[in-house]
Amino acid sequence: MEREQKTSSASHVLVLPLPIQGHINPMLQFCKRLASKGLKVTLITPTSMGTSMHQDNACSINMEPIFDGYREGERAATAKEYVERFKDTIARPQSLAELIDKNSTSQYPFKFIIYDSILPWVLDVAKSWGIEGGPFFTQSCAVTVLYYHTLQGGALKIPMEEKSSVSLPSLPQLEFSDLPSLVHGPGSYPGVYDLLFSQFSNIDEASWLLGNTFNELEDEIVDWMASKWPIKPTGPTIPSMFLDKRLEDDKDYGLSLFKPNSETCMKWLDSKEPGSVVYVSFGGFAALTEDQMAELAWGLKRSNTHFLWVVRESEKQKLPGNFVEETTEMGLVITWSPQPKVLAHKSVGCFMTHCGWNSTLEAVSLGVPVVAMPQWTDQPTNAKFVADVWQVGVRVKVGENGMVTQEEIERCIREVMTEGGRRDEIRTHSEKWKKLAVMAMDEGGSSDKNIDEFVANLNACNSNSTKSPDQRPFLCIFFLNLVFYFFLFLRGF
Repeated sequence: MEREQKTSSASHVLVLPLPIQGHINPMLQFCKRLASKGLKVTLITPTSMGTSMHQDNACSINMEPIFDGYREGERAATAKEYVERFKDTIARPQSLAELIDKNSTSQYPFKFIIYDSILPWVLDVAKSWGIEGGPFFTQSCAVTVLYYHTLQGGALKIPMEEKSSVSLPSLPQLEFSDLPSLVHGPGSYPGVYDLLFSQFSNIDEASWLLGNTFNELEDEIVDWMASKWPIKPTGPTIPSMFLDKRLEDDKDYGLSLFKPNSETCMKWLDSKEPGSVVYVSFGGFAALTEDQMAELAWGLKRSNTHFLWVVRESEKQKLPGNFVEETTEMGLVITWSPQPKVLAHKSVGCFMTHCGWNSTLEAVSLGVPVVAMPQWTDQPTNAKFVADVWQVGVRVKVGENGMVTQEEIERCIREVMTEGGRRDEIRTHSEKWKKLAVMAMDEGGSSDKNIDEFVANLNACNSNSTKSPDQRPFLCIFFLNLVFYFFLFLRGF
């Protein structure tokens, strides 16, 4: 009885992302939406990020640090090493259980756990404490379905032959080059392979499937998934002021592992004509070879357009030695940028991207035409949808040696940026999807309704669990009397 008296009517949600920028951002944005609906939200952050994690002071989310096996500033040498230590520390049930136990007797005990879909063990821990949970997918529904079919029924056999194509329910016909790079087999990306396919180990036990997409963008795929699981798209998870503008303090992601060069790049963009700049960024992990970097650099120069190119500090040595000097009048090379602000700027006319899901969704939601140059994992599939399904951009053609030439890069940029050709058609489609993305997150939109349904369900369960013990017998007696008098009423006829 003492526990019930302490419990507040406000539901408390615990959220655990994989501590990678591309996973943290969408889950943090979803947290903000939940908080705006009246929920109390706690986001787990690894202690190794420490002061390298730059948080917006206006953020309404409680951050709970937890040890992930690394000291602040320490980094793994390889992805495989990171995954293994992650499993042994932050991913161990004991760490999470200790946090749940600490909050179990507080005024706001956890009522639901939302976890990154590639951390399915979290659901087992949650259920052992009598708490419901559900995964949040930071990838597209299309890619989720492809991974699922790889594991179930053998519709996708790994490794695949390069001339193969697949036809699956709810998906367009996909060629080998459209499929996630993991079709090459587990040896291609040790550690990552098992992590991605573990998403389905206990998916049928989840109360909800949440994700960073919206119904209209992947309608047939969402419908197919809904026939199997309780899926609720809740995106696009982009700061509200770029979409529906209902959360006035939500102007950026608010949590970053990098220090963006905001002032430098925004001032540079302000000096350029509307629609005249190609924004180039390959995210936080994609690494081009030195030869490919050179082809990209000279392709940008050949296009004869202004460009803003994000080149991570670790990649700068791959730039051709005289490239920056030769293109001073054309472009600006920076190490990081506030991407939504850049994409929303009137000077940006095109986004050349690796097609990571966050970047893809930002481009679609902000109405920016795309030149797609996918690298690995889900990016080829995202590029397929960009070019052929949503028709908001073009995709580069890869040469026989696996290289995208500077001539091909020039051709694609000109096709998107130059009058005539496909420019107007692509911009028309981009504006269409931009409007639909805003509508999805606006009041009464598809994603807004899904979030409301999730919150209402959670609050209803919380309300039921916090009823006074005295009320339940009273309600039972009341309804029994009601049935009894109704029965007497019927006999009167």
